[in-house]
Parts: sequence; C-alpha cells; structure tokens
Amino acid sequence: MNNSREVEAVVIGAGQAGLAGAYHLRRTGFEPDRDFVVLDRSPGPGGAWQFRWPSLTYGRVHGMHSLPGMELTGADPARPSAEVIAGYFAAYERAFGLRVRRPVEVRAVREGRDGRLLVETSAGTWATRALINATGTWDRPFWPRYPGQETFRGRQVHTAQYAGPEEFAGQRVVVVGGGASGTQHLLEIAPYAAATTWVTRRPPVFRAGPFDEDAGRAAVALVEERVRRGLPPQSVVSVTGLPLNDAVRKGVEDGVLDRRPMFDRITPTGVGWPDGRHVDADVILWATGFRAALGHLAPLRLREPGGGIRVEGTRVAADPRIHLVGYGPSASTIGANRAGRAAVRDIRRLLAAETVAA
Repeated sequence: MNNSREVEAVVIGAGQAGLAGAYHLRRTGFEPDRDFVVLDRSPGPGGAWQFRWPSLTYGRVHGMHSLPGMELTGADPARPSAEVIAGYFAAYERAFGLRVRRPVEVRAVREGRDGRLLVETSAGTWATRALINATGTWDRPFWPRYPGQETFRGRQVHTAQYAGPEEFAGQRVVVVGGGASGTQHLLEIAPYAAATTWVTRRPPVFRAGPFDEDAGRAAVALVEERVRRGLPPQSVVSVTGLPLNDAVRKGVEDGVLDRRPMFDRITPTGVGWPDGRHVDADVILWATGFRAALGHLAPLRLREPGGGIRVEGTRVAADPRIHLVGYGPSASTIGANRAGRAAVRDIRRLLAAETVAA
C-alpha cells in the first residue's frame, strides 16, 4: 500500500484537541506507534499557544481548561501564556507517553485500499482506519481584501504575526476586528502608539456579568447548528460577546475602544469611508481571526455546497472514519476535551463493527 505504515488511527495536530484525543486512545488500550500516531507540524509542544505574543500572560487568558487526566496548577499568572502552556503540554505528552512526531507536515489525506485512508506527510505515509483531525486554525489566518489594499505604503500585520505593543511605538495604527484579539491589541498598543482607530464590521457586543453554563450551552448550540448544516463554523467566542472587565471598561471610558464602522477602501496613506472620511495610518493590524486549516482533506471532497464540512457530533457526515475535533462547537479548550473523548468512543465502535463484519 504505497510503502505505508498501517495503524488503527492517526491524530493530526497536537494542540488541546489532538492531545485529548490521543489521551483517550491511550487510555482505552491503543498503543502509540503500534496502534496510532500523533503528527504535529509545530516545532515543539504547545499547539497554537506556543506562537502567542509575549505580552499575553497566563493571567490574561480566558477559559483555559486543563487537559484530561492532568491538571494545570500553580502557574505564574505573570508568565507569558506561550511558556506556561507549552511547558504544560510537554509535561503532558511525557506523562502519558504520547510520542508526538514533529515537525511533520501532513500534505494530503486520500482514499486508500481496503477501506483505509492514506495520510501523506513529510515523514512518510500512514494507512489508517480512522482519523482524528485536530489541525485548528492558527496556520490559516484570515486576511480580508479591500479595494486599494495593494497601494498602502504602510505595514499590514495580522494577529498571527503580532509580537507585542512596542513595535507600534509612535505610529498611527488602525486595528480591524471586533473580537477578543482586537480589543486586547488596542488596549496594549494605545499607550505606545501616536494614534489608534478601531474598525469593525458589526458593533461590538459587550457582555456584563458572569458567563454561566446555560449561556455557554446556548452559544455552542448556535455554532453546532451551522456545522450540522454544512456551513463554515463561527467561533464560539463570536456568539458569546466580549467580557466587560475592568480593562475594557477603562478602554471605553478613555476612548480607546471607540468603534468606527468598516471602511470601504484602503488608500496609499490610510483608510477611507463612503462619506469621504479618511484616517491616516502607518499600520493596519488585521485582528480578523482564522479559518479551519483543512486543506489536506481536499482530496476527499468533504465540503458541502454551503462551504463547510457537515459534522454530526465529531463525525464527518460524508465519511464516518474522519472526526473533526477543535472544529466549530468544539473550538474551545473545554469543548476540545469533550470532542476528543467523543471521537475515540465513536472510533472504537467503528473498528469493533468492522472487526465483527470481517
């Protein structure tokens, strides 16, 4: 089979969702390397967290849930989240002997023989009966396109490239995006920049008070409905609103979080609106989010007419051998944990049914 190595399951990605899936595979009797492999394209443990900017300290991270079977305790809230979580993930991999292979780039997943999938990578090919795809979104930043964008003489930066507020000292910065990253960037940059302008497609919705379990379930249900219909998922955060904490309140009072509607063009010196207004800028910072990194699954033709992949639970409706975890409704740290467990439960059922049929 094209010199491929045969396993029962392949896990692609070693972030929260991938490690949760690998943990449950191991816990239910699957042996690393013999029965399953975990492939990760990153240089080290930590998933997307290892690439976060240094000023995002662990104490500023919202809703980081521990991985199954091992709590994250005693972390210094003043340390960069990238360091804390990368260290935690590394310890987790060692504790459960998950033997993550990295850096390994998965290039394509194709239909193989005998009902197996072929996972083609920079480290060779694996033939598998089941696939847990946990590739997340960090590798696919979303850059909107606007007329005149190529004429802008300043610098354009995405959240994926953000290294901290110091690089914007003395500059006029337009921040685009109404999510958590956009507001965090603005609050950090404002004391350094010559001027900041906040632009969003929709008016931001600030959420006062606690975000309880009922509200969380309702938010997840909205995202889940989209993926059941085969539409591209929205992030869970996009339907929860922005937490109105002390820093955000101060940002509103100081005029830093003074939102303007979306511009319709980019000029060589800034951005412009239909009514003729114009703001000069040295930098446009696109805090416009990410899209699911699923290009390697393209040979299987899983996308629906609506542009997304239809998912029932974690199973891909068009191919029950494939599970998407950390996708859509499970794209939160607690959701990723639950999705990893659910995917492994379904995989065991699938493999058991195939064994009986054989």
